[in-house]
Formats: sequence, C-alpha cells, structure tokens
Amino acid sequence: MISAVGSGGAVLPGVLALVVVLVAASVLGAGQQYLLQRTAEGVVLSTRRLLVDRLLRLPIAEYDRRRTGDLMSRVGSDTTLLRATVTSGVVELAGSVVVGVGALVAMALVDAWLLLVTVLAVSVGVTTAVLASRRVRTLSRQAQEQVGAMSAAVERALSAVRTIRASGATAREVATVGVSAERAFTAGVQVARLQALVSPAGSIAVQGAFLAVLGLGGYRVATGSIAVADLVAFILYLFLLVMPLGQAIGSYTQLQTGLGALARVQEVLVLEPEHDDVPERPLVGAALRVLRAGDPVPLLELDGVGFGYPDGTPVLHGVSFAVPAGSRTALVGPSGAGKSTVLALVEGFYPLSAGSVRWAGTDVRELPRAALRARMGYVEQEAPVLAGTVRENLLLAAPDAGDDRLWQALADVGLTGVVRRSPRGLDVAVGDDGVLLSGGERQRLAIARSLLSRPALLLLDEPTASLDARNEGLLRDTLAAAAADRALLVVAHRLSTVVDSDQIVVLDGGRVVAVGTHPELVDSSPLYRELATAQLLV
Repeated sequence: MISAVGSGGAVLPGVLALVVVLVAASVLGAGQQYLLQRTAEGVVLSTRRLLVDRLLRLPIAEYDRRRTGDLMSRVGSDTTLLRATVTSGVVELAGSVVVGVGALVAMALVDAWLLLVTVLAVSVGVTTAVLASRRVRTLSRQAQEQVGAMSAAVERALSAVRTIRASGATAREVATVGVSAERAFTAGVQVARLQALVSPAGSIAVQGAFLAVLGLGGYRVATGSIAVADLVAFILYLFLLVMPLGQAIGSYTQLQTGLGALARVQEVLVLEPEHDDVPERPLVGAALRVLRAGDPVPLLELDGVGFGYPDGTPVLHGVSFAVPAGSRTALVGPSGAGKSTVLALVEGFYPLSAGSVRWAGTDVRELPRAALRARMGYVEQEAPVLAGTVRENLLLAAPDAGDDRLWQALADVGLTGVVRRSPRGLDVAVGDDGVLLSGGERQRLAIARSLLSRPALLLLDEPTASLDARNEGLLRDTLAAAAADRALLVVAHRLSTVVDSDQIVVLDGGRVVAVGTHPELVDSSPLYRELATAQLLV
C-alpha cells in the first residue's frame, strides 16, 4: 500500500483486502477462544472424572497412607491448573510457533541481513527465558504439594471442630493451618519470582531487536540497499514475530506450571486400583453358593489367617473359626486384640499375610470382591452417615427399595419416631457426617442401611457402642430376628449384647484363645470370665 501511494496506484483494493482480513481474523479469533475454553473445560472434566474414579477404587491401604485433604486438592486445584495449560499452554504455544515461523520466512524474503540481526538479538532473550521456565515445573509442583498440605490441615480441623472448640484449641489450630498457608505462600512466591524473570528477558530481547533493526535498517535505507517500504514491512513482520514470541514464552512457562500439577494427578492415576469385579486368583467353576441354616458347609470360615501392616507390625496370628449359615457369632476380647481387623479382612479390604478366608467352601480370592460384598452387610465402628437425607443414606445399599421397605428398616432399629419428628420424613437432612443425629441414631441408621440389602452375612463392629440400655435391648431383638435368615458376625465389647450368641470367639493379642457359648466360656476361659465379671454378667 505504501508503494501504491508513492507511485499513485490504486489503493482501494489493498484497503478492502486488509478490512476483509481484519474482520475474518476477529471472527476466527472469537471462535478459537470459545473452542479453546470449551476444550479446556472438557479436559478438566474428564480428568476430574478419571481422578475421582481412581480415588474411589484405590485399595483401602492407600487411604491409610495418604491424607484426605491432599487427595481432595488434586481433584480441585491441581486439575484447575490444567485448564490454563490447554488454553494458554499447548495450543497457544503451537499457534505462536506457526505465526513466528511465517514471520521469519517473510522477513528472510525482505532482507537477510536484518533477519540475522533480529535472530541474534532475540535468541539471547529466548534462551534465558527457556532456562528459567524449566525450573518453574519443579517449583510449581512443590507449591501444589504445599497447597495440598494446607487443604489436609483445614480438613483435619473442620472434621474435629467440636472437639477443637471444646478443648480450647481453636487458636492453636488456626496457627497450625496458618503455618501451612505460609508455606504454600512461600512456594507460590518462589514460582512468581522465577516467572518474573521471564518477562524482562523477553522484553530486553524484543527491544534490542527493534533497536538493531532500526539502526541497521536506517543505514541500509540511507545507502539505498533497501527501500523505505521494505523497512516498514520488515518492522511489521518483526511485530508479527515479537507478539507470538512473547506468547510462546508465557505459554511455555504456563505449560511448565501445568505439568507440575499434572505430575501430582499422575501420581494418583498410576496407582493400581482395586479390581473388585475380577477374582484375585481366577478359578474355573468358582461361584458364590447360597447356603441355608443347618448346611454342613460353613458360610464363612477363617483358616490360619495371619495379617500384618506394611510397616511390619503383626496384628493376627493363625486365626481360625467358622460361621455357619443362619448363626450368630461374636468376637470379643480386649482392645487391640484384632477384632475389627478380622471384619476388614472378611470384607477384603486388606490382603492376607497367611492362611485363607473361605465363603461356602470357596477361597474368597477365587471370587469377585464385588459379588462377595453384595452378599455381606458391613456396619463400621464409627457408623458413618453420609451428608444428605435419611432416604439417600438408606438407598446407598439398596437403590431400588421402596418407601415401605425403608420405613420397615427404620422400624426394625427403632428410628421411625426420630424420622417422623420432621415433616419432611425420609427426606430430612442428616447433616455433614450425620451431625444432626445423635451417635446412637447414626449407629442405628447405618444398621438399617445394611439390613436393607438383605445380606447373607451381616458384619457388625460394636453395634451398641453408642446406644442406651433401652435401644440396646431393641437392637438386640432386631439382630435376633435378623439372624433367623442370615448369619451374624458381631464385634462387641459389651458382652450383654452377645451372651445369647451361638458361639463366642475370644481373641487376645491377635490369636484365638477360646471358642464356645457364654456358659462354656465362663467355665473354661479365664480371659472371658474376667471380661464377664467386670461387666457384672457372672
């Protein structure tokens, strides 16, 4: 256009062409921005789904080793960083490379000497920026780890806020979380300090390139080596090179930040999940058998079971006993004897160190865990209740149960009156972790939830720990009725709830020291007699 104006040629075609290009670029830019953001959100969504799926399928031992808050931060803050990686990272970096290469080609066609000066000036800044950006990934991962530690500290404090408040420890916990926040701040500042070095390096390179081009270009124009229009065109091409160059440096830095977060996400994704739909040791013909009361084959049998934690701490030593179908078996003993561990092994939460667990004569390692767990109900000692409503908690194990079954399950555990206190009935909220219910109510709701699934074997860990005498008697009647068509394996410290069991297994130090009924054990087992005497049962 400059040449056309100087020579008196037609200018309108060039103007129209520029207008068309400008409008087209704007429309395409808007479309690109939308597609990039949508793609980035899609990447974050799929990553979060994959990460949550893996987190909920990890072996139970992994949760014992990791902090819940840190795992949550990987789903939240770490995946959020991937959004910027997709938008201003990979795609913009690739686009900048294309535009930059095009500008270099055009500059070479205009004047090779000016291009050489430009490349030399820009290379210094680019090299400095790249070297600094490579360090960003390590620092970014460290910063995200500190954010995870802070999230874990907050989760720890919030989960025990009542205990903290009652203990007068609020200020100390605030200080503890504050220390984690300060560490996250320090790590973030280190990343910011390094990123701040990138921009000046690029700016110096760009300004140096402009000064060199103007100096050398002015000299070449003065000597007649190139025309003014060529110098103006070269400078415009230099703008085309500089803009994507700055974007490329920023995108590369952003990419390193995202890769640091991606490494934390990958740390979870590479963990082997629990394949509960595939047997640990597949065996042709292995199947879950349905047994009835009186069947000579025990429904559940532990044979020489041994277990120890990964750190080498032994818990169980050669534990052996059988649970016949339709019977009630109780596990009793002092704290730390391994009673709850037995239930965890029956559920398949941990691998056995020795021995075997058999279901209807078949080693459980030859059966899919999912199918086996569907035949068992499990109520933990802490009686966890999920945030939501009573209905949602009951439907967790029996999603197709109707209201009649739900109300019957509540009646079986004496919760009907509690639920009817609210006009919302089954849809009354229970609060986070069931905080709006008492400890006994949470325990009974958890038991009702397990009964709804109609299991062949019901595992109960301290079912009466939070119940008063009246509700303990009601629950004892409920369990007696439940045992009519299913087997019960109950862990109990309060012997009054299990004195009428078909058999009582006494554990001490991870070993079975006696098996029998209440009268038999009172006569034959010193440990059981001591426990029963302490509870005024003899």
